[in-house]
Amino acid sequence: MKKILFLITKANAGGAQRYVYDLASSLPKERLSISVAYGQGGALAEKLKAAGIPTFQIRQLERDLSLNNDIASFFALTDLFTKEKPDIVHLNSSKAAGIGALAARITGVPRVIFTVHGWPFGEKRNPLARALIYLASWISALLSDRVICVSKYDLSLAKRMPLIGSKAVLIYNGIRKDEAFGSGDVIRRAFPDGARITGTIGELNHNKNQIALIEEAKASPNMYVAIVGEGENREYLEWKIAEYGLMERVKLFGFLPAAEVLKGFDTFALPSLKEGLPYVLLEARAAGIPIVAKRVGGVGEILDAPSMETFSLEKMVKETIAVYER
Repeated sequence: MKKILFLITKANAGGAQRYVYDLASSLPKERLSISVAYGQGGALAEKLKAAGIPTFQIRQLERDLSLNNDIASFFALTDLFTKEKPDIVHLNSSKAAGIGALAARITGVPRVIFTVHGWPFGEKRNPLARALIYLASWISALLSDRVICVSKYDLSLAKRMPLIGSKAVLIYNGIRKDEAFGSGDVIRRAFPDGARITGTIGELNHNKNQIALIEEAKASPNMYVAIVGEGENREYLEWKIAEYGLMERVKLFGFLPAAEVLKGFDTFALPSLKEGLPYVLLEARAAGIPIVAKRVGGVGEILDAPSMETFSLEKMVKETIAVYER
């Protein structure tokens, strides 16, 4: 039986994390032995354990740059790969990809797959930082046998990278065809009757750009905003909401599953500065919610698709298995 070991930096709630969970829980167990290694724990780690999927925590593996921790996580991964002897290491997130690809090659892992959930060098940074991030991304891709891009946009960037184009393949993220949606009452009850609610869902960070909706609400007295998610920017967003006196019209709900809250929105907004192919936008479209979104990354590919058949979980799993078996 072929052994697949997924690696991701943060095991919290997010698009890359959902991708790992959906694949790990949907791949055929009679043919593949699945396990997941991660750095920082969270909702993903809990879901994997509840599903009976073996997990390994590499505590030194974290998103922020730390030379000591990065070196320690490299050696922890070489130990893990040597012990577990996976046939395939499937890398997710830029930090895990960089360290994991090198550790996999040094320990002789037969096949290394790297899924790009939006190239990180697309973020707005100073030129030197972008150049270094591009170099790290290129090395990660170079050390991989296949590079899965979740959007045509990211695939086009991969095709322009030296020696990477022939390795790159497009596999869209997918959701279940029978995705069930809750009533969204938890959102509706938090606002006055009849309020038209603009909602967004995502990790509270710079790239998701929730501050744009707060600024818009400040300028629009009749705008009500529901922000669902947790993350590093929570205190900043709370401060801006209080500073602008928007506590009655803009509310932070913390983490809630998208399927439970989408029907509570009159409009779904995605103000992100950077995206791969966002699951939450797939769900918003499947739920029939009007969408306002910045066309970054693969967003336009979702908005312009004639039907949702392009983005099925079954299709994603089938195409990923084909990459494993090449």
